[in-house]
Amino acid sequence: MPEHQLMPDKWVDLYADYLFNYAIGRISDAEVAKDLVQETFMAGLKSAKNYKGDAAERTWLIAILKRKVIDHYRKTNSKKGKAEVRMNYSSQTDAEGDWLEEQVADPFSSFENSDIENEELGLAIQSCIAKLPKKQALVFTMKTIQGVSTEDICNELDINPSNLWVMIHRARTALMDCLNQNWF
Repeated sequence: MPEHQLMPDKWVDLYADYLFNYAIGRISDAEVAKDLVQETFMAGLKSAKNYKGDAAERTWLIAILKRKVIDHYRKTNSKKGKAEVRMNYSSQTDAEGDWLEEQVADPFSSFENSDIENEELGLAIQSCIAKLPKKQALVFTMKTIQGVSTEDICNELDINPSNLWVMIHRARTALMDCLNQNWF
């Protein structure tokens, strides 16, 4: 027999502040944190039939919120750094009929025609990555530059996804600070 019962009509009064504080500590954006708490309550209502009563109501809601936070980061990180890629079949190269991959120009880039600035930025980024703690630099490089999946990185480095995203966040913050001081 389940130890705990759900009382959705009391969730806002009992847990909204706690869930918001949890979310704001991980997101650092009050509006997004509020949205995630609201989504948590909605998901809780939708999946109430699956609640077994093994955990306290607040613990169950926190578990839902954790997944919402992870989904939020996945969504925002999947939108970053995606460039359109065109594949062309070319018979004008030495190797007859090679596929050529071209990166499509970013119409909003102010550096598009400046090879010198691109090279300087690349060197500045490499220099800043070299200043990161070793594991942080490795995680950042694997995820952001090499595009290795979260699961593969976690398995290879024996870390959990939360640790991975914390390291990536810290690396990005440190890189931005480093670039602001040394390049811009």
